[in-house]
Amino acid sequence: MYKLVVVAGKLRGQEYILENGENTLGRDSSCSIHFPVQGVSKKHFSITVSGDTCYIADLGSSNGTFVNGKAIKRATVQNKDKIALPDSILQVVYVEEKKVIIKKRVNNDEEDDSDFMDPGTPPSNIISKVFWSFKHKVMPILHGINEEYEWQHLLAILVALFSVAAISLTIFPALQDAKKILLNETATRGSSYADMVARMNNRALEQRRLEKIDTDFISKADGVAEYRLFDMNGIILRPLAQSNKYVSDPFFIMAWEWAKETREKKDIVLKKLLDDGTIGIAKKITSFNPKTAREESVGVIAIKFEPASLKVEAAKSRKAYLEALVTTALVAIFFFGFVYYLTVRPLEEINFQIEEALRGKRKNLDSRFLFQELKPLRNSINALLARIRELNNEDDDDFAEEESDESYVRQLYEFMQGANGPTMILDSHKNLSHINMEAEDLTGMRETASQGMSLLDVSREQGFAATVIELCDASANNMGTNQQGEYDLGGVTHTIHVSSLIGKDNFAKSFYITFVRVD
Repeated sequence: MYKLVVVAGKLRGQEYILENGENTLGRDSSCSIHFPVQGVSKKHFSITVSGDTCYIADLGSSNGTFVNGKAIKRATVQNKDKIALPDSILQVVYVEEKKVIIKKRVNNDEEDDSDFMDPGTPPSNIISKVFWSFKHKVMPILHGINEEYEWQHLLAILVALFSVAAISLTIFPALQDAKKILLNETATRGSSYADMVARMNNRALEQRRLEKIDTDFISKADGVAEYRLFDMNGIILRPLAQSNKYVSDPFFIMAWEWAKETREKKDIVLKKLLDDGTIGIAKKITSFNPKTAREESVGVIAIKFEPASLKVEAAKSRKAYLEALVTTALVAIFFFGFVYYLTVRPLEEINFQIEEALRGKRKNLDSRFLFQELKPLRNSINALLARIRELNNEDDDDFAEEESDESYVRQLYEFMQGANGPTMILDSHKNLSHINMEAEDLTGMRETASQGMSLLDVSREQGFAATVIELCDASANNMGTNQQGEYDLGGVTHTIHVSSLIGKDNFAKSFYITFVRVD
């Protein structure tokens, strides 16, 4: 739901709800928004609401319609956009409809407030929808954990999980690559043993007398845990102690089934890292069949290797993982401290300033730390403190009456005498007090005809006036610090700088405005 709020002008504070469809604004009583202000056309502009989208169109008004300081014929407006009209500034406000959750409890008829975590309608933009889903679908899990555990404990858990995940995702792939290299080297070694069996027993293979095959060198080879030479029917031929038996070991059975499935394929090796820490290698032994004039598989040599390098590699892997884990844990401790105290410090500052405000040592809360997410909280507290002062009449006697702004305006006027460039000065009510000749030529306002009058009344461009007033408000709300914005004056873009002098009552008493041409 959208609404228009008048933030400056004679009707300041008025709110107009925008219905779905077209809404017209003007001085004519037939308009859906009757706006009886001099200078506004009978039908000034129309604003159309379609779901979450809002369009504005000028209806041929005599003084034009300005959105965020720029004249428009038709444009899309969003939340917080400002629409400038003669003697008035309106702000577009989007109001999210929230569900009210009512819980009935025993002996308690009070209704709960609306849920401030209500996600509302997801945005249509894909990137925005990803962030919306993360905030309202994933984060509620962590919010639920935070309801059970303190913030510092939850942060410590998240940092620990991040450290373990980072180590696992970076170290494990490197360790797996090392294992693959060792497995491939062992497979090459097992394949060479099978080739040696074929070469040394060439005549026995040609005669298909597999029982004559000599494999004693394999049992004596370094790193061989056990081996089996069996025919294509699974009958063991070597070693002699296991001859005339069917293969029964899981790996040897796997090798036999693999050989039968790949009977017609040549020069392939089965390699596998077994559960007992050994490496299993299998390769088919072939011989030439003169009847078919081709090589045929006649048996399988399957070897289990237990190389010393495998144990060394496992020890190195464990050591590397533990070293990385310890190093990351030490870094994570410092990271935890950085994040935790960076988060807590602004909250401690707010707490300290609230106590000062309650003791009457300050009127408003401000911060030297950049923490945008805390601005709404700080603004709400400032409003609450102001409300408390109004209700309890706790202002000091020195601030009982509004302090005059004349001395502050005179001080800035002396500064303006030496200014090199367009400069003007506004009083505390944002009325024009002084303007030099360069600024007169730039803005079209004359000091003799405009002195003491509201900037909205004397400015030729309402968008320019709205921009300056907005910068003045921003400077006043930030203890007089310089605020800047851009605006086209005479077809040339200028940067507008606004600073203010703060009085003893902590209110802005005068505004110093300069214009710098953007080349």
